[in-house]
Amino acid sequence: MKIGPVDLGEKPILLAPMEDVTDVSFRILCREQGADMVYTEFIPSDGLIRDASKALAKMKTLEEEAPVGIQIYGHIPESMVDAAKMADRAVELVGGHGADVIDINFGCPVTKIAGRGAGSGMMRYPDKMVAITKAVVEAVGKPVTVKTRLGWDDSSKIIVELAERLQDVGIQALTIHGRTRCQMYKGSADWTLIGEVKNNPRMHIPIIGNGDITNPLQAKEAFDRYGVDGIMIGRASFGHPWIFREIKHFLQTGEELPPLPVAEKVALAKRQLSLSLQYKGEPRGIYEMRRHLSCYFKGLPDFKETRMRMVTTLDASELYTILDNIAETYADSSLDS
Repeated sequence: MKIGPVDLGEKPILLAPMEDVTDVSFRILCREQGADMVYTEFIPSDGLIRDASKALAKMKTLEEEAPVGIQIYGHIPESMVDAAKMADRAVELVGGHGADVIDINFGCPVTKIAGRGAGSGMMRYPDKMVAITKAVVEAVGKPVTVKTRLGWDDSSKIIVELAERLQDVGIQALTIHGRTRCQMYKGSADWTLIGEVKNNPRMHIPIIGNGDITNPLQAKEAFDRYGVDGIMIGRASFGHPWIFREIKHFLQTGEELPPLPVAEKVALAKRQLSLSLQYKGEPRGIYEMRRHLSCYFKGLPDFKETRMRMVTTLDASELYTILDNIAETYADSSLDS
């Protein structure tokens, strides 16, 4: 599968862009664990053009995580174009690797974003969505991709026609989350419409499916049953970055890897923590690891007190000690991975 000049190989597995999740430390770790491409947290276009430090910082990527997409969102055409131009010039503006792909977020369902017409709120205004996409494609030199949903609600699942229109204005790949905006993350993802887009004879760009892929069997079904070119993993990667390695192994061999021992999970948690501290320092690097650490060891017995200590300390040495103690205490345990 290729996105412009970016060759991701056959049946690539991508890490979804997620706010407060896909920071540089997690992106690097997921690449090390087999993700074929990663994305930044989604970045507000108005924040970029105002030179907001937080938005600019999110735009920095590193060679170790490439290929990587910078994702932007917004609802004002001029701001989106300006932000896309900044993403195209990321190396000049913030250093690092820059963007291999510029992705437009038309999929985020949270009210503070969709409610003002950005993210999946744009599903109510498909003409505007297409116009913004066209303007961004014409403004930048990098490949432009879009991530979106099936529609606004069950009565307006417009994705089949919309996919054609987005392709016609020049996007080079389309990721579809198999829910409407009104579903948020409830219910089950509907992959039938994703498959319909992929099997539309007018479509020639890669179609990437997203939604409810939590294990290797589901990943294989997505490729075999719906014919997608790639799949994107989101929430299933929380505290489980090795899911990419598991899926790729299963696709290549037809065999599932055994559950990961607790000691190996501790090693991965420590690797992510070291990256977070390297790029963010203390205490921020610890604070922003909490969301991940709370997910790494789900299911361990008698773990409540340890978890509370792990997600409340701001001392790096104490946190490393807690992780070492987890490995020692649960040395004979493994969790379903």
